[in-house]
Amino acid sequence: MKISRRDLFVKLGKGAAYVAVLASLPKIAWAKWNAKAFASTDLKAAIEAKYGNMSISDSDKVILDAPEIAENGSVVPITVSSSLPNVSSMSIFVEKNPTPLVTSFAMGKNSINEVSIRIRMGTTSNVVLLVEADGKLHRAQQEVKVTIGGCGG
Repeated sequence: MKISRRDLFVKLGKGAAYVAVLASLPKIAWAKWNAKAFASTDLKAAIEAKYGNMSISDSDKVILDAPEIAENGSVVPITVSSSLPNVSSMSIFVEKNPTPLVTSFAMGKNSINEVSIRIRMGTTSNVVLLVEADGKLHRAQQEVKVTIGGCGG
């Protein structure tokens, strides 16, 4: 197959344009799946599977904003944030859910440490936020009363 000089430069130009477009797209976040933590059926076991034996301290720089009463347990709005420096992860646990670890976010050094999400709760329970910063775990927790169950209830 013969290719002309003109066709070669056209194809090179198109290739460069594709590379430029791909480079300008936001980077895709790939999740590290911790199957043991997400499969744990006990709060303590889920925390240990996720964070090992790190000590946990309550902190006023970790904020968990959840409703006191959730009318529907299948869509409970939660906002979590932290003013701590060097946050590396934020995880939300629901103590009485069949699997307590609801979600976990890996935070980059340039991340804004605030996340809003809707979670599922089967029954009235404590919602626990754990924030890992500088190799330490910080906690905030709040009880949410559920009037209609969301996890098969």
